[in-house]
Amino acid sequence: MLHLVEHTIQDTALLLPVLFLTYLLMEYLEHSAGEKTQKLIQKAGLAGPAFGGVLGAVPQCGFSAAAANLYAGRVITLGTLLAVFLSTSDEMLPIMISRKVSWDIIGGVLIFKVIFGVTVGIVVDLILRKRGVQEEVHIHEICEHEHCHCEQGVFRSAVRHTLRIYLFVLIATFVMNLLLYYIGEDSLQNLILNRPVWGPVLSALVGLIPNCAGSVVITSLYLEGAMSFGAAMAGLLAGSGVGLLVLFRVNHHRNENFKVLGLLYVVSVLAGIIINFIMK
Repeated sequence: MLHLVEHTIQDTALLLPVLFLTYLLMEYLEHSAGEKTQKLIQKAGLAGPAFGGVLGAVPQCGFSAAAANLYAGRVITLGTLLAVFLSTSDEMLPIMISRKVSWDIIGGVLIFKVIFGVTVGIVVDLILRKRGVQEEVHIHEICEHEHCHCEQGVFRSAVRHTLRIYLFVLIATFVMNLLLYYIGEDSLQNLILNRPVWGPVLSALVGLIPNCAGSVVITSLYLEGAMSFGAAMAGLLAGSGVGLLVLFRVNHHRNENFKVLGLLYVVSVLAGIIINFIMK
């Protein structure tokens, strides 16, 4: 149990500074730059998903959590959120480096994730614009739901938001680690082994687990030759760290959250199946 607590704290410690800076930015935008932010989103165009895809490739899940918060306040678009989620590398990069994987392979995987994430993000934003869907900044809704007493100042409000969300992620991560401890990572491996047809479908489900265990298992299996590249990419694309967890906590439009979850899963599975078909 002590090891689980220690592991949980290690998993979530890096979220604190990222969450705080995110909320500090959101509070500033809400208090000082509301109209300018709205215009910025409208003019961002394709730059949003492109920037989000590159930023998401940085090897930590803090950016996916930040993106979830920014999307909940409509500071970024749905396309940008998906670009971040799809390009998030989580534990993949550290594991590949520790296993001394060729930089050509590492670079190829990262570039593919970024390009795919950016492409999906741009397509989604273009579709929404064609349908006339407008993204309106409503950071104030988060304040109203969280009762953060924003009138007490930007800094104090950002601290309150950060501590609330971090505590939620900490508890959820501990529960997830506890379940994985009793279920065992071997059980996750057996879900994917020797299933070439269903590989991407099952791997993407494992990737959706809001915990580093998913990317650890998928990366390890791929490096050991126990799963196809397509299945591995499906799982790694679906894996967004704690991003989905934070999204369901801060975005109070539940149906919308499930649509994001479904879209993330479907495009990841399709990518994996197409890769397997091409590489036959």
